[in-house]
Amino acid sequence: MSILDKLDAVVDRFEVLTEKLADPSIYDRKAELKDITTERGTMEPIVETYQKYKKMKNDTDEAKVILKEEKDPEMREMAKEEISVNEGELVILEKELELLLLPKDPLDDRNVMVELRAGAGGDEASIFVADILRMYQNYFRDLGFKTELVSISQGDEGIKEVIFSVAGEKVYSKLKYESGVHRVQRVPKTESQGRIHTSTITVAIMPEADELEWELDMNDVTVVVCRASGAGGQCVNTTDSAVRMTHLPTGISVRNEDQKSQTKNKEKAKKILSARIFDQMLQAKNSEEAAERKGLIGTGDRSERIRTYNFPQGRLTDHRIGLTLYSLDKIIEGNMGEVTNALIAYYQAELLKGEEE
Repeated sequence: MSILDKLDAVVDRFEVLTEKLADPSIYDRKAELKDITTERGTMEPIVETYQKYKKMKNDTDEAKVILKEEKDPEMREMAKEEISVNEGELVILEKELELLLLPKDPLDDRNVMVELRAGAGGDEASIFVADILRMYQNYFRDLGFKTELVSISQGDEGIKEVIFSVAGEKVYSKLKYESGVHRVQRVPKTESQGRIHTSTITVAIMPEADELEWELDMNDVTVVVCRASGAGGQCVNTTDSAVRMTHLPTGISVRNEDQKSQTKNKEKAKKILSARIFDQMLQAKNSEEAAERKGLIGTGDRSERIRTYNFPQGRLTDHRIGLTLYSLDKIIEGNMGEVTNALIAYYQAELLKGEEE
């Protein structure tokens, strides 16, 4: 099937979905309405771009007729100029349409939960968690994303673990390639002999589950109330505020004691637990598909080393795509656009190759 055949098929389907939305009875069937609205919303930019392409193609063809038949030099020059401009625009639109026709990740529009956790390297790893948290917060602010702290565990230096939610337009599409092990190489402040140390942290990007798609069944969860005195505290009576939730089918456990209110800690623990379980489901699915799908950037495996931040050289290297940038000072302050855009572009190129084969 040619690209034009594919585009015509999209337009036909778009018109069918538009007709269905015009039927008032559809609003009584919420699940079907959601599916139709989502599918139509995905197709809308394709249809709009294709309409723009067809109009410009038609205008170009008409200009070519004028150039061929018109005797007036001024009219011929205008037609020639229009053809030149339009043909350049048509090439851009064709590339845009190719990208728009690529298979969509259904999770791209989701908000996410981000988890940063110190790995190897002791205090230096905890300090790096705080650095990466600030980097992401600055980046999200520039994108207009809203962040909310969900849970934090402070270390003697820096942060041992922090979890926060991110909401905005197409959040997961921007952040999904951040999951994995991030490695830092630098001289710690406590290093008296100037030796470079290597430390690691793990980043997990967990998309929010749609309630119609999956919802945590609290019948599968045990809830225990504990002393808010650190992870080693003993579980006591219900007047204490810390909460530990365990999902029995998976064994995933979450503890939250950030708030003085037991109710708020329960809400946050449930939110974290739900995100971790859904993320585990997605990772299992991705692992199954990885063998069949080309152009996969990593598997989402949290043990995969994806990036190195080398401070002495001012270098950032993304090992998955061979990207090296010598602007670490700007990136660590939140100017991450060049990194995320390179990952998205690489992934799209790989998908295009797969479509052509």
